[in-house]
Amino acid sequence: IKLLRDVVDLAASGVALVTETNVPHRDNVAYFGDGYDEAHLVYNFALPPLVLHAFYRGDASLLSEWARSLEPPSDRTAFLNILDTHDGIGLMGVRGILPAEEIAFVVERAREGGALISGRRNGDETEEPYELNTTWWSALNRADAGESLDFQVRRFLASRSIALALKGVPGIYIHGALGTPSDLAAAQASGEKRDVNRGVVDARQVMADLWDQDSKLSLLLRYGSHPIQVRRQERAFHPRGGQRVLALAPQLFCLWRTTPEGDDAVLAITNVTAETVPVEIPVAALGVAGRRWKNLLSDREWAPEGPLWTLHLKPYGVVWLRPRAPSS
Repeated sequence: IKLLRDVVDLAASGVALVTETNVPHRDNVAYFGDGYDEAHLVYNFALPPLVLHAFYRGDASLLSEWARSLEPPSDRTAFLNILDTHDGIGLMGVRGILPAEEIAFVVERAREGGALISGRRNGDETEEPYELNTTWWSALNRADAGESLDFQVRRFLASRSIALALKGVPGIYIHGALGTPSDLAAAQASGEKRDVNRGVVDARQVMADLWDQDSKLSLLLRYGSHPIQVRRQERAFHPRGGQRVLALAPQLFCLWRTTPEGDDAVLAITNVTAETVPVEIPVAALGVAGRRWKNLLSDREWAPEGPLWTLHLKPYGVVWLRPRAPSS
């Protein structure tokens, strides 16, 4: 990788090297080298199982604790923040971060929802779960849950908002974008568990679904395209911008993102539960007391008074709040 980096820097300086290594997080980040001599981007394989754990438990505490330590070694590097890949949801990245019993909980919860589990043999001939073979949609939404499609879409997009807001570069797998359910029949036919998440995309069916305003894909487009557009426009989400993880409530994942210049900020909050959650935002401690706040995802505005501002987040609600001067 060092050799490839030297060649790329000399011959094609606009090219970025990306490493895809499904190994424990401490080993994964080693592919950054010293921040200047190896990969520009590293797949953030610890993120998907941590996000699943947060939504399964309804508690983002362990996700938040890990995210506080997430910092690339230089401003030339960044994490590629993915939630799913063509292989499924790897578990190796989270070893040493989630306790063994919590990994087992995630595996069992996913299995109950229909996920297949791939294992790997250790040196002592024991076997441990290696990855969850499922689409991201099916990992979060059980087919037999009896929930409305709108509710499932909102939970799905709430989980994806975390990868969009987290410091780094987001990457979205095609079946994650389309909300594809697991194709268990394909895996049974081929004998390859990973085929549950490798279906051929039928462009004609995609277009038909988009024309149907009540379809899953139409709802995903209606609710999910705007956050992507906002993220592209907001410099506070730049990979070289600042990030603080705030502990406002266990049910919430909260990021205070700032521009590389430090002249603007966005408070990104995701409710990982099916309940309405009140949250007290410490506007004075953030240095933005007396500001107006605008939710970039809905254009709603507030003018809170005092050092704390109480906001109520709906089930699986997401807000990206920008403070601004009262006159702006």
